[in-house]
Amino acid sequence: MGIFNSLFKSETKDSNWPGQQLESADQLDTIISASFKTPQLIFKHSTRCSISRFVLADFTSHYTYAADEFGAHYLDLLNHRDISNDIAERFEVQHQSPQLIVIKNGKAIANSSHEGINELHLTNFL
Repeated sequence: MGIFNSLFKSETKDSNWPGQQLESADQLDTIISASFKTPQLIFKHSTRCSISRFVLADFTSHYTYAADEFGAHYLDLLNHRDISNDIAERFEVQHQSPQLIVIKNGKAIANSSHEGINELHLTNFL
């Protein structure tokens, strides 16, 4: 059972996620408001997808930004697909998984999916 727990875990505590979990559509309003002061990131992750796990682990291992540089939000797609749909509608970004969306001044200014996530140069958005 141990191997299955490691393959299908849905928590971010082991991924060293640098921010908070996105668990409510109401949090999107807070993210939008905060984006006028600090760029916000939303990482959409499918906890059952090996590619998504690999990209998330790679992203977090190279993430060096402080909380005052980026707000970082993690969305577990299996538990909150409705929020992902709301994100797609509000920010006019097609749903993908895994996906990283950069929000600044209330709008999605960049997004990437799969291996392209780690090719985004986040310093360009500070």
